[in-house]
Amino acid sequence: MRLSLSDTLRSLLWLGFFASILAAWWVMYGMAIDMDLDLLGRPGAAGETMRRMDPRMPMYMPMASFGPLFAMWAIMMAAMMLPTLVPTLSTYEDLIRAADGSWAGWLGVLGGFAIIWTGFAALITVLQLGLLFGGLVDMLGISRSPLFAAVLLVLVGAFQFSRTKQVCHGVCHAPMQYFLGHWRTGPGGGLRMGLVLGTYCVGCCWGFMMLGFVGGVMNLTWMGLATLFMVLEKLPQLGRHVVRPVGVLMLLGGVGLLANTLLFGGGEP
Repeated sequence: MRLSLSDTLRSLLWLGFFASILAAWWVMYGMAIDMDLDLLGRPGAAGETMRRMDPRMPMYMPMASFGPLFAMWAIMMAAMMLPTLVPTLSTYEDLIRAADGSWAGWLGVLGGFAIIWTGFAALITVLQLGLLFGGLVDMLGISRSPLFAAVLLVLVGAFQFSRTKQVCHGVCHAPMQYFLGHWRTGPGGGLRMGLVLGTYCVGCCWGFMMLGFVGGVMNLTWMGLATLFMVLEKLPQLGRHVVRPVGVLMLLGGVGLLANTLLFGGGEP
């Protein structure tokens, strides 16, 4: 049975999409190896030396510079956030014939989403540099303060119960409702919708990125779990049942870490 041109294009686009996700995770793995880190973000001898470097020393340190750090976060966004876009892109595909959509529009949605998350990568890069030079995280993006890590867990956990999370998650969890109410045709229309959907996605998921400073930005196991939670949140049948339990887990973890810090003390690892 011969595939039509549309079916061939569909297969190529989806294969390219999933190949991009795999490539992003492979690059992150390569970066971890180069930094002498294992999959849990634990440094070897060279990694430990890097972790304890003072960013104010008069020498070039890639992870204390905007360019290399931004590249790392941009790749991290691709690795973590592209998998969460599958339900949205699948929903748009359903509308290609029913609502005069197109594969160019599909690419537009993907492009708008990527633009927003790349912008967020730039923001969190600036934040990490501020935390680094402020002494709250080390060169590998790991919190130096158990108190700081505990506060982050509590804040992100509490956010799971907020109205903002509810609204943003509602759009991400049910993209069909957004498409039906704001439908635009063509690549420009897809781009416009992708920009809006990407903004809602940042509003929904920014906290999971912040938790990188708790478990380690280059802890691929930790960030992989965060990706899994974000994917589960956006599944049509399961998503609404995941948001608050995940929030409870983060609150319990933050309160437990806070209690441990206050009772037994804690400092730089």
